[in-house]
Amino acid sequence: MEFQAKAFKYGDDINTDYIISGKHKFKSADMEAMAVHAMEDLDSEYYNKVKPNGGFLVAGKNFGMGSSREQAPLVLIHSNTKAIIAKSFARIFFRNAINTGLPVIECDTDLIDDGDELFVDLESGVVRDLTKDIEIPFPPLPPVMAQLLADGGLVEHFKKHGGFSI
Repeated sequence: MEFQAKAFKYGDDINTDYIISGKHKFKSADMEAMAVHAMEDLDSEYYNKVKPNGGFLVAGKNFGMGSSREQAPLVLIHSNTKAIIAKSFARIFFRNAINTGLPVIECDTDLIDDGDELFVDLESGVVRDLTKDIEIPFPPLPPVMAQLLADGGLVEHFKKHGGFSI
């Protein structure tokens, strides 16, 4: 899978309440309606910036800490976030992202700035910062996780394959 989009950069320790505030996540099960509130406590314009052309959410360490609810990665998918690129992820968020079909990439994000144009190749394990003409390697996902993403997440994978026989 390959993606190209603009980087929207934030800091360390982004918890799931920053991704989708508790004041919204219990009001509706409609992810499209909730997506307009994605990241709004950190950036009230996130949805408006990302939705039209897509984007990469770039962060520091410990992205997605907090709740284990799947609403956080789902609202990012529905906001047109192509992938999350961070130094590290909370493990539950990482798996929820894969299970819902949202690519997550662990790599050094120090050289990426807000607004940089990025190209990501999940198979080869490289983030290319087209603005700066640099490459940032990352460990490719294990084949089973890559297949889950290619199928659109765990539910879609089960519909397609009837289980985990990959």
